[in-house]
Amino acid sequence: MPRPELSELDHLREIERLAQAVTNAAAAEGWLSFASGGEEVTSLQRAVNQLARGLRHYHFPGDGCLEEEEDRPTVKLAGVVVLRPSAMPTGMEETYQEACARLGVEPRPEGWALWNTWSEDGVRVTMIVSAVDTTEGLLENWARNRVAYPVTPVPSQIVQVHQGWSGPMIFSPFGAKKLGLTGHP
Repeated sequence: MPRPELSELDHLREIERLAQAVTNAAAAEGWLSFASGGEEVTSLQRAVNQLARGLRHYHFPGDGCLEEEEDRPTVKLAGVVVLRPSAMPTGMEETYQEACARLGVEPRPEGWALWNTWSEDGVRVTMIVSAVDTTEGLLENWARNRVAYPVTPVPSQIVQVHQGWSGPMIFSPFGAKKLGLTGHP
């Protein structure tokens, strides 16, 4: 039976899926380390570890991998909402302009990201940030079931902080687990 023709994007997704299966098998065998390896590591193990480092997550601005981000702590997010003039989240009845007015921010062409998190004392808060590209990077990772969190935004990226969460949000893997939404005990 001939294989179906895949688009270039579908082909790359299939390669990524297979690479993830290889690294998962190495982890199940107990030798996956993400390290570059030493003399005791075989060339296959070295290659799989390198593959795993590349698959660890999709890189995005604010992922903490750059030298200038190393000292900024990550933000544990319950979930995120992306507001854009051309596309509002499913289930949100208001327009982009109405949502901006409700949140107390000026509409802007790039849109806004709403980061639902917790304050230091556990109160649910929403940070309205300009880091839409960071949020899209998070969503790329979460869609692949990869745990990734952004570093704390610089003060100029935080426009407002509101008590409570804004929605409808896309839950992070951490948020879903913490809130008991994973379907696992």
